[in-house]
Amino acid sequence: MEFRFFEIYRSQEYMGLLAEGAALSSALAIGSGLLGFLLAAVLSSLRYFEVPGLRHFATAYVEVIRNTPLIVQLFFFAFGLPLLVGYAWPFWAHALLALTINFSGYFSEILRAGYAAVPAGQVEAAMALGVKKLTLFRKVIFPQAVAAMYSSLNSQFIFLFLTTGVIAEIGVTDLTSAGLFIDSRTFRSFEVFITLTVIYILLALAFKALLNGAYYQMFQWKRAR
Repeated sequence: MEFRFFEIYRSQEYMGLLAEGAALSSALAIGSGLLGFLLAAVLSSLRYFEVPGLRHFATAYVEVIRNTPLIVQLFFFAFGLPLLVGYAWPFWAHALLALTINFSGYFSEILRAGYAAVPAGQVEAAMALGVKKLTLFRKVIFPQAVAAMYSSLNSQFIFLFLTTGVIAEIGVTDLTSAGLFIDSRTFRSFEVFITLTVIYILLALAFKALLNGAYYQMFQWKRAR
């Protein structure tokens, strides 16, 4: 079998498509990861404070998201919900919404586990000193929960980034979509998918290095112990 990687690497068009696809995949993963984390913080806090009515909504939301496939959620937000609500967004915006919703469900459960890991003695001591519950949550519980569960949040982000290839199914020209297009032109499937594999690995390692660097910047107080 003759390998012809040069058919990809020597083409400016194909290299450009791969670069644009990698950039879009990375941007959507970062954007949905940040928005998903913010939404997860709200959802998990509703359950932590046991807000009447809303905590049940948050619980149901998380269970629905965690028990349905990402691709089903993607098709729902791209083709189902627009028929009901009447909005028409670019494909990438539908993908951003679906990924944000998906990220938030998983992040919320990780954060909730982090809240349970905070020593009860700290909470009791703060309450004995008259610290308000909201301040206690914001200053003590939430930062410690994020620090304790950072590796889990990191791993979940990387895992979900690697699943973003499914957004090609709704027409988003991401990295996987670029590879499929090149494969349809060159019929060099082995070379194309080896190239995609290498790019995804490099991006995942880059994200992991950035997130590890962010951990040491954000939680220097843990290193000082």
